[in-house]
Amino acid sequence: MGKTVVITRARGQAGEFSQLLRNYGARVIEFPTIEIVPPDSWKRVDKAIDRLDTYHWLIFTSTNGVRFFLTRLRLKKKRLVEFNDLRFCAIGPRTAQELEKAGGKVDIVPERYYAEALARRLGIEQLKGRRILLARAKKARDLLPRKLRTMGARVDVVEVYQTKAPNISGQEIERVFQENKIDAITFTSSSTVENFLQLYEENVGLKPPFAGVAIAAIGPITANTLRKRGITPDIIPDSFTIEALTRAIVDYFTDKT
Repeated sequence: MGKTVVITRARGQAGEFSQLLRNYGARVIEFPTIEIVPPDSWKRVDKAIDRLDTYHWLIFTSTNGVRFFLTRLRLKKKRLVEFNDLRFCAIGPRTAQELEKAGGKVDIVPERYYAEALARRLGIEQLKGRRILLARAKKARDLLPRKLRTMGARVDVVEVYQTKAPNISGQEIERVFQENKIDAITFTSSSTVENFLQLYEENVGLKPPFAGVAIAAIGPITANTLRKRGITPDIIPDSFTIEALTRAIVDYFTDKT
């Protein structure tokens, strides 16, 4: 491909994406705009774990949610396989894989990997009076729990992780984006968009390097966040996965040649 692509994913999660792009001949610059850290308090999570056998469904909307929840579960000397009556729902195949590694048999994965599709798929189930535990990030849309409650479910939401903007100086931003000819910038969540722009807002005088650069969004939610901030995404894959995003970037530049 011969193009320079910036990845704004958290550092610990950028490796696979970077390698996929390099396999196609891209030059990759990892510029993480989020850090994924534990919640400020585990109190509500611990309370939910203590009564996990009272829930009918456990829902995860990201692999991060699974990892942080399972880490806390293990600290409390419990395992998913102990809860025979608990049903599991995952937002996408990667999230489902993380659950299955821990012994959770995933009952539902929607065809489209975002909250609206997940709510529609769960709507097929009898949810009236059912207790649902939704383990997710501190900052997340309220659409899913709101929809589930309108279906009659009793939903508890617990924050098992949060995202923060890393401390990056204006000099570091300039070094990355002025010393390199950037062909594309990728965004894999709304948080990566907001934090990227926040870095520029905090460094008065710096302008986001979007002129002549292809903007890639992993899915419609991230794309809408870009549009709300006045940025038009050029690349959105049909399937909202890292593999599909990589392929869409390759196809975009192939069509340009």
